[in-house]
Amino acid sequence: MEAAYRPTLRTTPTRYAERARYDRQSVHDILDEALVCHVGYVNSGSPVVLPTTHARLGETLYLHGSTGSGPMLAARTAPSPGLPICVTATLLDGLVLARAAMHHSLNYRSVVVVGTARLVDDQAEKRRALQALLDHIRPGRSADCRAPNTRELAATGVLALDLVEVSAKVRNGGPSDDLEDRALPHWAGVVPLSLTAGTPEPASDLGGATPLPAYLR
Repeated sequence: MEAAYRPTLRTTPTRYAERARYDRQSVHDILDEALVCHVGYVNSGSPVVLPTTHARLGETLYLHGSTGSGPMLAARTAPSPGLPICVTATLLDGLVLARAAMHHSLNYRSVVVVGTARLVDDQAEKRRALQALLDHIRPGRSADCRAPNTRELAATGVLALDLVEVSAKVRNGGPSDDLEDRALPHWAGVVPLSLTAGTPEPASDLGGATPLPAYLR
């Protein structure tokens, strides 16, 4: 397997192309860290973008939702080979404050995946994908809960998107003020941002005999 994805017209940025990355490690790291992605598709001639959760298994990205949701219905009725979609995931690392208004920015890491998603009908693959979605939220969770029953599996749809047309884009560092603006009396710099887990809060009906699992400590 090649160490990097091959750029295409659809995965080549039109601005700040120097921020683009195509190595698999960067793409995988961003997808694996992000807890939310956005899925774009066309529904009855109109564009739709929806937030959802995802999981990566090797070179396949899995998305899930109710079988009655828009993407799942569109995938069910789409002609072969499947539903054209665009998936984006973004991690926000900082607010970049410059002296000039036009140079304010964000530090971020993002991934864009475009391709044709297929509806997962194989039940073994579907179960693997749903387990991966739980473990993506918190590693170890799929083994520490009741598995979906037949009715729940039938009510849940899973889309699979192969990682073929993929690009990452990364912005880091401080503001890029023009030389003539650097003497202005305005604060400039970066406000770091991060997502951190707080102390787990037990459900109100959780019995006292149920300890906090090790993967949540």
